Order: sequence, then C-alpha cells, then structure tokens
Amino acid sequence: MRNLVRGLLAAVLLAALPLASNAALFVGVSVDIAPPALPVYVQPPCPAAGYLWVPGYWAWADDGYYWVPGTWALAPTVGFLWTPGYWGWEGGAYLWHGGYWGPHVGFYGGINYGFGYGGVGYEGGYWRGDRFYYNRSVTNINTTNITNVYNRTVVNNVTVNRVSFNGGAGGVAARPSAGELRAVSERHVGLTPVQRQHEQKARGDTTLRASVNGGRPPIAATPRPAAFSGRGVVAARGAAAAGAAHPAGPAHVAAMNRNDRPAQAQRPAMSNRGGGPPTERPMMNQQRGPYPGAGRAGSEAAPGTAPGDE
Repeated sequence: MRNLVRGLLAAVLLAALPLASNAALFVGVSVDIAPPALPVYVQPPCPAAGYLWVPGYWAWADDGYYWVPGTWALAPTVGFLWTPGYWGWEGGAYLWHGGYWGPHVGFYGGINYGFGYGGVGYEGGYWRGDRFYYNRSVTNINTTNITNVYNRTVVNNVTVNRVSFNGGAGGVAARPSAGELRAVSERHVGLTPVQRQHEQKARGDTTLRASVNGGRPPIAATPRPAAFSGRGVVAARGAAAAGAAHPAGPAHVAAMNRNDRPAQAQRPAMSNRGGGPPTERPMMNQQRGPYPGAGRAGSEAAPGTAPGDE
C-alpha cells in the first residue's frame, strides 16, 4: 500500500508540471535519514577509450540505503560529461537530485566523490573533437590500450571528507555557481539504459544494503556497468566478504545513519535535473582511494605529453 501511495503521489506531481522539450523530469526520493558516508575504494582501470567515470552513490529503497557501485560508462553522445547526483537537505528531509549527462558539469552538491569529482566540476579529462583525453593524475588509465592521456596536478580547494549530502547538520555547505545553474538549463539526458540496469542490479543485491555492510560495500566499483563479478571489481576498504553480515551489526548502522532532525514522513519528491530520452551509441588513478581534486572540466586545454608509468 505504501508503494501504491508513493506512486500515485508521484503521478500527481508529474501531471502538475509543464513538459519541456529538452529537459526530462526525474521523480526523486525524500527521506528523513541521512545517507551514510561515502566508502573508500580504489578506482578500477578504464576498460577502453571513450568510457567516462561515474562515481558510486547511496540510493534509497523501501528497506533503506543501498550502494550503487562506481563504474566506467559510455556517454550517450560525443561531448557529454556526467554530473553526479546528490542528496540535499531541503524542507525538512533529504532529497535525491538525479545525475545527468550534458555538455557541461553542473552542480552536484559540492560532494567530493573523488577521481576528478572534487565537489566542483570534473578534472578527470575533457573532450577534444570526438576523443576523450584522460588526466592520469586522478584517473586509473592503462596507457597500453589508451594513449590519449595527459598529467595535470589537481589542487584541492575543498575540505576533504566523506560526507555524502549537501546542507543540513553535518552536510556540505555548498551552493551552485552561475555556471552550474546554466548547466541545468542546457540539453541533457538522464541515466542511459545500461546505467539504469546497473542501478537496478545494485538494488537487488542484498550485500550492497547499508544495513548489511555497515557502509562498506563488498562491490564498491566495477569496470563496466552491471558487471558485479570478475576481474576489475573492487570492494570498499574494510568491507566484509560478499554475503557476510557486517560485524558491527545494527548498532553500527544506527549510529552511521544518526540524524538530529525531527522525523519526517517519507514522500516522493521532484528534481528537474535531466534531459530527453538518451540515445545509446558506442563512441569513438593510478589511484589508491578517492582523489580530492576540484575544478571544472575544460575543452580548451591541450593534452600534455603522454607520461611514463608512475
């Protein structure tokens, strides 16, 4: 019954909103429990040229938060970059703002997702024509099969932490810039079909629930979407073996999700970060933890000489 009520409310909200030619409407989620801290994990190597990094995030299901592993994914079109989704404290609850693809990186709550997503923009690479150039200082690139690389040191101008939400008590205090606000109104698209499959697979995996893994998912990142086993799949630091309950148990999970806000009824919420239906088409660090880089992606920069192995 609860799911039926949520669905009806979401349908009413959708019907009340005007349709836009180049902006999709995302039905988000609103809950009264803060998401867990971001886990620490190693980025898998990029599988092939043209893949862009999509950082992992905590999503919500009826039985609580679950981890959607970070992964390498193809952009829906040449020139598009990924703006990660984020949780934000608004109106007495935590609201989810869905991620999207677009020509520029927009606001993602100032969350330091690592690997080039330091809270503002993306420093992991940029497009030049129909080729994507990778910054090896913040992304894990094997130069044997990917040669369009460069090295650029990223200066971190934000507090390095693992906070996974914006606003409220203990949240990241960041507000969108004028450029990030403009990015919202540009043409952009939401999750591609393979990204949606990736998220749905994570939702169905009980080991990725925070109540089971204590905030340390056994599948923290994957080399490709929905590839939850095999070579390149990495666990969070301190994660228990897949299928094992977290030794800290429910008490640890309760402390991890502690929130000093008054309880709110869970309700559907709307976020207009998105675009029209995506069209899929393939295109033509070395890192030991989330990289605290910050800054904006830029297509005007020229790649440096391919560096030697670090």
